[in-house]
Amino acid sequence: MIIVVGIGADGMAGLAPASRAELARATVVYGSRRQLELLDGTVTAPRRAWPTPLLPALGTLLDGGDADVHVVASGDPMLHGIGSTLIRLHGPDKVAVLPHVSSVTLACARVGWSVQDTEIISLVWHEPHTAVRRGGQAVVLSRDGSTPAELARLLTDAGRGDSELTVLEQLGGPKELRRTSTAREWAARPPADVDDLNVMAVRYLPDVRVLGTLPDDAFAHDGQLTKQMIRAATLAALAPRPGELLWDVGAGSGSISIEWCRSGPGCRAIAFERDEARRARITENAVAHGAGVEVRFDAPESFDSSPPPAAVFVGGGVSRPGMIDACWERLGPGGRLVANAVTVESEAVLAQWYSRVGGELRRYQHYRGEAVGSFTGWRPAMPVTQWSVTKPDTT
Repeated sequence: MIIVVGIGADGMAGLAPASRAELARATVVYGSRRQLELLDGTVTAPRRAWPTPLLPALGTLLDGGDADVHVVASGDPMLHGIGSTLIRLHGPDKVAVLPHVSSVTLACARVGWSVQDTEIISLVWHEPHTAVRRGGQAVVLSRDGSTPAELARLLTDAGRGDSELTVLEQLGGPKELRRTSTAREWAARPPADVDDLNVMAVRYLPDVRVLGTLPDDAFAHDGQLTKQMIRAATLAALAPRPGELLWDVGAGSGSISIEWCRSGPGCRAIAFERDEARRARITENAVAHGAGVEVRFDAPESFDSSPPPAAVFVGGGVSRPGMIDACWERLGPGGRLVANAVTVESEAVLAQWYSRVGGELRRYQHYRGEAVGSFTGWRPAMPVTQWSVTKPDTT
């Protein structure tokens, strides 16, 4: 059995009796060097610091023949912590977790926020731009002492410099420290002595959150953009589910990738784009919206080195020979493919695939009211043909 004991910056003094008793009977204790240093003389078992890389070591914890293996972890091990990883590797029957008060709960208590109204974002293993938001409040778990300055710069560059940034160091311990400023102020004069053990409470300003599909002017683009109304229909056809990966082929401005990432927790995307300037623009848009979008070179050349998708959207290159074939080949059973076409040549490709494998074939046409002299008339947008299909299980 693996017993995971959560410990705070206050060390052994903050542990519940059950946690202290587990550590006192331990025959071996694993953890980071910082966590192991928090243990006192009542813990007599050998202490083993995690090696690098960590994941292979976690998978072999029970291979040594010890009856029980003890692990110390920061705060609540089930909140973006090692407890969840160990349960995934070994199963819930072989892992017991004794949590401490989480850093999220402590942070919310310090700034007076309700936990249920606060988003939790981890930057321990994710890129800093994925914590950029267009409003709301979040507790952000830092990778190290440099993370607050990185996030402050990103927020400032994204027009969120007025965001309120509270950095909480050594939460719950005798050296606890709280510093508050705007993101702009922090980015201009970042302190050099931020402790690696820190979390951030961020109130994102201005609050301009939109829960549906974003307006077109929310994206930097050169005209290569799936317009808002068609974007909404496309997302509905793609039907994103939490944690899924999208391939956005011929991504243009990356608007579909970004909407996909905004749609649910853990959703991420790979945007394939052949034009260098557009690739840079996709990255710019992803950073501005805090989206987990990875940008790669042209499709299908980059497909073989990419993780398999749950869904594929083809917005550009539909008529390119072999493009739809390559997407279909790499889509697993149950995966969704959606392709939009605005030219006769692209429509012909979609019609052929519809005849071959089925699915749904739709055509969208919408109009905008615009001035005609002193009156108002209808201005048509280009019609869009959309093919969507779910790949069947061939077993």
